[in-house]
Amino acid sequence: MKKIIGLLLVTALVGCAKEADVASKNMSVAADQFEVNRRVVFYNGITGEYMLTVEGLCALGNWDKHKELSITCKVGPSAYKKHFLGLSDNVTYFVEQLEPNKVSTYHYRVVFKPSLVIPDIEVK
Repeated sequence: MKKIIGLLLVTALVGCAKEADVASKNMSVAADQFEVNRRVVFYNGITGEYMLTVEGLCALGNWDKHKELSITCKVGPSAYKKHFLGLSDNVTYFVEQLEPNKVSTYHYRVVFKPSLVIPDIEVK
């Protein structure tokens, strides 16, 4: 009986996310949908100089290789640009959100894009 009560308690605690965690996750989803205006700055930690700035509706790469960062930016209704940047011991970056973003802490988002599931078929 104690094991069952303990298991139920652990399950209940895992299901209760902090409000900040929910808001953070929802903002990450919004950024991946190109809904968040960002500025990404790369700078040299030794000289203190900025090396590159990328600004706009940009999403950071999710599956980048070690010491590499990709940034994909939406530049038109169906136009995108992708940048690859190498990181080193003295080159790092930071991302600034330029405007507040309204996200709900009471709801979660599921983004389903049929175009990614159903292939584009060309008929001749």
